[in-house]
Amino acid sequence: MNPILEVKDLTYIYSAGTPFQHKALDQVSFSVCPGEFIGIIGHTGSGKSTLMQQLNGLLKPTSGQVLLDGKDIWTDKQTTRQARFRVGLVFQYPEYQLFEETVYKDIAFGPKNMGLSQEEVNRRVLDAAGFVGLTKAQLEASPFDLSGGQKRRVAIAGVIAMEPEVLILDEPTAGLDPVGRGEILSNIETYRKAKNATIMMVSHSMEDVARLTDRLLVMNGSKLAFDATPQEVFSHAEELLSMGLSIPQVTQVFLHLRHMGLDVPNVYTMEQAAEAILKLRGGACHA
Repeated sequence: MNPILEVKDLTYIYSAGTPFQHKALDQVSFSVCPGEFIGIIGHTGSGKSTLMQQLNGLLKPTSGQVLLDGKDIWTDKQTTRQARFRVGLVFQYPEYQLFEETVYKDIAFGPKNMGLSQEEVNRRVLDAAGFVGLTKAQLEASPFDLSGGQKRRVAIAGVIAMEPEVLILDEPTAGLDPVGRGEILSNIETYRKAKNATIMMVSHSMEDVARLTDRLLVMNGSKLAFDATPQEVFSHAEELLSMGLSIPQVTQVFLHLRHMGLDVPNVYTMEQAAEAILKLRGGACHA
């Protein structure tokens, strides 16, 4: 399968050529296949947000390339414009960017800018609202009359309505309670399955990325430290901790058990932990 996104030797320097220049990305390379769910983790200042803004053309690389279906997104203005529709970006706390009179108009803003017919705009608004669990009554309400979690859904729906092939989210559950977090993540997974979309999600919740993603990109000091499955990444628990990252709580528990001398595997989900404990108990019973 050909990758939908490729990042090749990507470097980005803020304030280049000034005394304040700072290298936010340093020779970063990876590829993304259609339909993948990729998590992006890293400590504050590691380059995660800068990387996301490179992927849909909000920032132009100092050097290196971002390829969408094999074509550099900076080939010409039209290619860059199309990339911004095909690669949707949801910033952290996107509800602060709501501005229209009604929820419907806010969700419709992106599709209208794509030059679509009113009939197609309407279809996309209703589809996007369905993906995030908004009712028809809520579509006619002011977005400012909704709860925090509902506003977050409206903002995500506004990006989903453009039907991006790649959906990038920066901490989509930040500040939400456990119920709201679960609902937002479920909405994202529903969209992914319905559209066979590619998802890239920045998160500080190691439990969420361990449970949901196919691969993890670990940023550290502007470089890509790991590009591997969650199991492979979290098998380097002590190295992640040394980078200032957390690890899933269950991984911490099993790491402590190994330090105590118990022969336990690397785990990163509760399901794996339960299976490992049952094996230990079974072994003890047959001893």
